[in-house]
Amino acid sequence: MQLFRALVRASRWSLVAALVASVASGLGSALMVAQINEALRVPRDQLTSVGLAFAAVALAALVTRWASETLFVQISQRALASLRMQISTLMVDAPYRHVEVHGAARLLAVLIDDVRTVAELFVTLPNLTMHGAVVAGCLVYLGVLSWKVVVFAIGFTVLGAIGYSYAQGRAFGHLREARAAQDALVGNFRALCDGAKELRMHRPRRRAFLSPVLSGAVERVRRHHTRGMTIYAASETWGTLMFFVFIGLVLFVLGRALDVPSEALSGYALIFLYLVLPMDNLLKAIPSINRTRIALERIDAATAGLVQRPDAAARQAADDRAPAGFERLTLAGVTHAYHREQEDRSFTLGPIDFELGRGEIVFLIGGNGSGKTTLAKLVVGLYAPEGGQVLLDGRPVGDADRDGYRQLFSTVFSDCFLFDQLLGLGADLDRRARGWLRELELDRKVTVADGQLSTTALSAGQRKRLALLVAYLEDRPVYVFDEWAADQDPSFKAIFYERLLPELRARGKTVLVITHDDRYFHIADRCVELDAGQLRARASAAP
Repeated sequence: MQLFRALVRASRWSLVAALVASVASGLGSALMVAQINEALRVPRDQLTSVGLAFAAVALAALVTRWASETLFVQISQRALASLRMQISTLMVDAPYRHVEVHGAARLLAVLIDDVRTVAELFVTLPNLTMHGAVVAGCLVYLGVLSWKVVVFAIGFTVLGAIGYSYAQGRAFGHLREARAAQDALVGNFRALCDGAKELRMHRPRRRAFLSPVLSGAVERVRRHHTRGMTIYAASETWGTLMFFVFIGLVLFVLGRALDVPSEALSGYALIFLYLVLPMDNLLKAIPSINRTRIALERIDAATAGLVQRPDAAARQAADDRAPAGFERLTLAGVTHAYHREQEDRSFTLGPIDFELGRGEIVFLIGGNGSGKTTLAKLVVGLYAPEGGQVLLDGRPVGDADRDGYRQLFSTVFSDCFLFDQLLGLGADLDRRARGWLRELELDRKVTVADGQLSTTALSAGQRKRLALLVAYLEDRPVYVFDEWAADQDPSFKAIFYERLLPELRARGKTVLVITHDDRYFHIADRCVELDAGQLRARASAAP
């Protein structure tokens, strides 16, 4: 809700102008009803003046309606763009653990579906405001004709609102459940694309995925959304029924009981007929408003606890604090706990005491599940330690310093992501990239022009090599490789361990390698082994 309030504040004057135009259009439409009723009663010689007034009001109503809808469309698109950028910025600046906990499917649903739902509210507002003004204006005119009828109308409105409010609460609950089920559905759609090979290679898995996994998720969304909208349809019918009952009672019962003149009754009939469409549109807008409420709840949940990005001056100050290099990086008593889904239990890494010195190669070894990748994420600053400290040349790395600290590292994790563009990598990029493409034997697969890679659709080993190219272009003091050689053929393994790693050390780079390739352990200055969350030194193999 905080992001939405900030958005409204930023667009407040445009929003006020659009709302004023909508209200003016609605009141103009209500005034036209009064003029039509007047035209039915005035002498023939006065019709011209009434007709000119009617034309002026009609033109004003049309112009203000066009202005209102135009302004709201502009506000809607600005809201869509602004919300997406604000949420994206919050997510980029958020701790990496936050992204892992929420999951890609949920965050994508927020950025695509929920943000669009909020923006669509601004498209609904012109009609909502205009029709509200029409109803208000018609009620005022009705009060001019008879205050007793207005009091009767208010009583009927209260009665209708009670029934409608009950139905709305039940429908809102179903729409909330439908939106929650949407997250799981987006995740299944991602699996449908990302797991295309695996689904085609295993028929029982494909059948089980399509039903019950995917079909179940689709059905949950359909069931809750259908129930919610069906209840809304019933509540709209209730509201329309109450409206027509009110019309019937006024025209056929109350009018006779109060001895209302026939001219006044014709005015009532005209107003009531004119009110049918605005009232119907107001009732139909309620589900849209409630969907917006649900979307705002989802946005709040996804961004809860995230800190707004600092202004330009603060970001520059943080950049100025980023270290250019180091002599020694130390983890002192660092601990980190996380939940293992496969084993359904918590696992604690540490306490870890570990050092990296400038210009050394360290191999981190250990069995699967021992916590090697988690330790690497603690070393590079993706995770903040839950206990202990990370020290850079003896100085603690705090939350305010962590982003600057991360700029020391070039990383290639086992699940690395490749962008289509070489972003933020300095000048003379194409020439340097082409050199490394040749060096890594990727020049026949990938080309680069203006920093744009021709493709990232490569085999696992080629993707790792392309990620290595990006790491070399970053040219940072520390390199971290997580099982980089696991997907390489023997010749490239040899190149990586026997040539590329020594070259990095010769350039004064620090290298941390997570590996199982024991035949190359002698390349490292030292090996450390992680076993059940505890670190112990291990002697390097003899050269």
